Amino acid sequence: MESLSPVERIFVLAGVSLLFVLIYLLQPILTPFLVGMAIAYLGDPLVDRLERFVGRTGGVVIVFLLITLILMAGLLLLLPMLLSELASLIQSVPGFIRWLQETTSPFLMANFGVDPFDFNLDSLAHQLKADWQKVGDIAKTLLGQATASGFALLALLTNIALIPVVSFYLMRDWDTLVAYIRDILPRGSEQTVVDLVSECDEVLSAFLRGQMLVMALLGGIYSIGLMIVGLELALLIGMLAGLASIVPYLGFIVGITAASIAGVIQYQEFFPLIYIAIVFGIGQAMEGMVLTPLLVGDRIGLHPVAVIFAILAGGQLFGFTGILLALPVAAVIMVFARHYYRRYIGSRYYSQNQNTTNDQSQPADSGNADG
Repeated sequence: MESLSPVERIFVLAGVSLLFVLIYLLQPILTPFLVGMAIAYLGDPLVDRLERFVGRTGGVVIVFLLITLILMAGLLLLLPMLLSELASLIQSVPGFIRWLQETTSPFLMANFGVDPFDFNLDSLAHQLKADWQKVGDIAKTLLGQATASGFALLALLTNIALIPVVSFYLMRDWDTLVAYIRDILPRGSEQTVVDLVSECDEVLSAFLRGQMLVMALLGGIYSIGLMIVGLELALLIGMLAGLASIVPYLGFIVGITAASIAGVIQYQEFFPLIYIAIVFGIGQAMEGMVLTPLLVGDRIGLHPVAVIFAILAGGQLFGFTGILLALPVAAVIMVFARHYYRRYIGSRYYSQNQNTTNDQSQPADSGNADG
């Protein structure tokens, strides 16, 4: 921005500030557009290859058919297994409650004189009868919550329906949009901006594709390991842990917590938790020593603590939209930070300090030599 006048700098800063304000105000409706943009960005290289044979629109259609087939195959294969696992867990709950009552009630009665499983039904019925006047208010509250939930469900379905529409048009017109943006860049800054954007593209594409592979492989490792242990919710918990692995260590924490709870409910003892811990220990070691270095490496150039901070900050400022934007924005910031760092190292200001220091030390050195 050193080539801009003070007034132009003010306009640029005002435009950036306005962009952040708009993101904050429009975040409830931005999710389908951001997801659609991500799909278009990831699918554009494949569409570019297919474009030479079937045209741009034909390539987009083929990519969408591939995505649809993968999703449908995943649902047909995984959904019955997930439903079966949930049914098994529900059937295990009564036995878990009996086991919990048999193991914890004597301890609590002996030490605290309290039995959390001792319900006085007569007292409960009397209390409900005494508070019957509140039933109308409760019904109104439930009705309001159901209405709000209905609107929320409708908004969710609308957002889901918008994702393929947005991604289709963005993927079809991606090259046109990129060319248009390049044409409106100031001629003197075009090459610098193109170089920075190209570096951002390399960082983002390598990171996103590598991270998606890491998440998928981790989900498979966790699921297979928990199946070997015999956990009935192995597939569901493994997939959940794999998805959460986009944040360093979050997949491990979420997965081992959920698996431990499910293991206690299913086995009604604590010894199998050792095997569950071994599974997640192996998965975490594979992620840190093999998968992430091999598939992702240091693509984004951020320390894991900085990645965690970026995601938490994005979620705090902009909700789910901020979580989606956190890592791409952090990657772009790192690219620009490296660019300005290189410029600073090569600037007169950086070298002038060194020259000044050398000039100040030169007379003393000469005096010592003469002496």
